[in-house]
Parts: sequence; structure tokens; C-alpha cells
Amino acid sequence: MLASIPSPASNGFHIGPLFVHAYGLAYVVAVAAAVAITSRRWERAGGDRSLVQDVALWGFPAGLVGGRLYFLATSWNEVPHHWWGPFAVWDGGLGIWGGIAAGTLAGLLVLRHRGADIPRFMDAAAPALLVGQAIGRVGNYFNQELFGGPTHLPWGLQISPAHRPPGYEQFATFHPTFLYEATWNLTLAGALVWLGHHRRVRAPGLFALYVAGYSLGRIGEELLRVDPAHHIAGLRLNFYVATLLFLAGMLWFVRIQRWSPPRPWVRRGSALALVGALVALAGCGQGHGATIAAAAADQWQTPQRNSPREWRSAHSERVGVQWPNNRSR
Repeated sequence: MLASIPSPASNGFHIGPLFVHAYGLAYVVAVAAAVAITSRRWERAGGDRSLVQDVALWGFPAGLVGGRLYFLATSWNEVPHHWWGPFAVWDGGLGIWGGIAAGTLAGLLVLRHRGADIPRFMDAAAPALLVGQAIGRVGNYFNQELFGGPTHLPWGLQISPAHRPPGYEQFATFHPTFLYEATWNLTLAGALVWLGHHRRVRAPGLFALYVAGYSLGRIGEELLRVDPAHHIAGLRLNFYVATLLFLAGMLWFVRIQRWSPPRPWVRRGSALALVGALVALAGCGQGHGATIAAAAADQWQTPQRNSPREWRSAHSERVGVQWPNNRSR
């Protein structure tokens, strides 16, 4: 190979007697970046910065647990054969679908408890989540995982023999699909920010596009990856999950933009669409998801006796957001 991306010699570094895993460090930086971006966007929308910190305080650990549970449910054959194997997150093994689902559900409960404007907060967080996910993929580089099939392209990734999947031992360079995903996520984040500034998108339309856009990128990625996974009809399980979520996200976006949110049945329908996507994200083994989802969906139901003006006034007092005087069209 005349040109390729070398793999790191180690997946971390030592600080005295402590070994810092690059995978875990990448997640810490990812969370810090997502919180900072969401805080800025939420404050510009008239919200309170402390609310973002509260959501992150509960959402991040919930995301770790959900991501690990999804991995254990769908890739149990890759778990280390030790008593501590299910807890060894420092070696990788966090399913993004379960992480997004559990983290979002935890965040919805916090927002519901604080009486926040959930749709507007979700739109503020959508680009930040993509930036955080892009940074988190750097950890996959240090672990030499989540790569695609063999390639001779100049940006091919060198993978050491110990990390090559069965049947690919003779190949040296592979598609860096984690890098493709990171690039896609950053591009999509920029597109959502531009769209929010230059077009009138009814909340939580940006979050719906986040679900659809990220899933679209994963469809292409799943067609390239060769690491161990469960297959259905010759295609990876996550290919089907991403396809369903792409379609659900697009339908959700169209529904949000076509009907006015003050109508109770529309807000309820949007909530159910979100919860359905989150349950699909969570995958197997999330038996308590229905209870949490029902609680989250209940927040979206506007009392029948409140007019749109009364509803906006009540939420403005609780959240501190100033609504424009002109009516939505």
C-alpha cells in the first residue's frame, strides 16, 4: 500500500499506575461537547442552562446502560467469558441504538419533571448529539473495531492481524466505516443547524430529521461492515433497524410539519411516534420500556380545556421561553 491510515499501537496510555482507555476518554469528551453545544442552543432559545446539565446527569449513565444492554442482547457471543465480562465497557461493546433510546427516555423524564418544552429542547439537542456521536467514534479507532470490508483506497485503515475477523486474515487494509460515520454525523449536524436558522421547521422536526438522517448513514455503513453481527436474509440486523428508523423518522417529520402542535391529538401522535422509535432503538431485553414510554408520552398531551394561547402562556411561565406574538402558519 502506497498510502493508508495506520492503526494505533495501543488503545490508551498510562498516567502513573493508571491506564486511561482512549475509548472511555472519547466518550467523556463527546458528552462534554454535546452538553456545551446543547446549552448554547437552549439558552439562545430562551431556556435555562441548568436544565441541560440535569438532563445530561441522568441521560449519560442511562445511555451507557442502554447501550451495553443492547450489545449484550444482540452480540452476546462477543462478551468476554469472565464474571465481569458484561461490565467490560472499556473494551468496547456499546450498541448505539440502545444508548440513544435509554438516554433519550431518561432525558424525557427529566424534562417532564421540570415542565420543560420538550419539542424545542429536542431540536436544540439534535445537532449536539450528532457531534457527540462523531467524537465517540474516535474510540472505535483506538480499539480497531467497526471497520468495513477490504479496500485499496488511500484512506484504507490498517488493521492488525489480531483484530481481523475470520475469513479476512489475508487482508491488511479495510474501510474505516467509523470515520465515514463521524464525517456523516458532523455534516448532518451542520445541515440541521443551517436548516434551523434559515427555514421554519416546527419542533421537534430537527430531532425527527436527526433520527432519519443518522439512520440513513447507518444503512450505508451496515452494508460495508464485516465485523461479527447477526444476519437476517444475508443482511446485518442493524441494517433493518436503521431502515425502519429512517422511514419512521421521515414520516414523523412530515407529520410534525403538516399539522399544528397545539392540537392535542397531534402532539399525542408525535409523542407516540417518538416513543415507537425509541422502543425500536432499544432492541431486545428492554422490558420496562413501555412504562417509561407511557410516562414520556403523557407529557405531550395538552389538556382539552386549554386553548393554544393558554397552553403557550403556561409553558412560558414554567420554562422561561418567550413565544412570538404572531401565530403559526
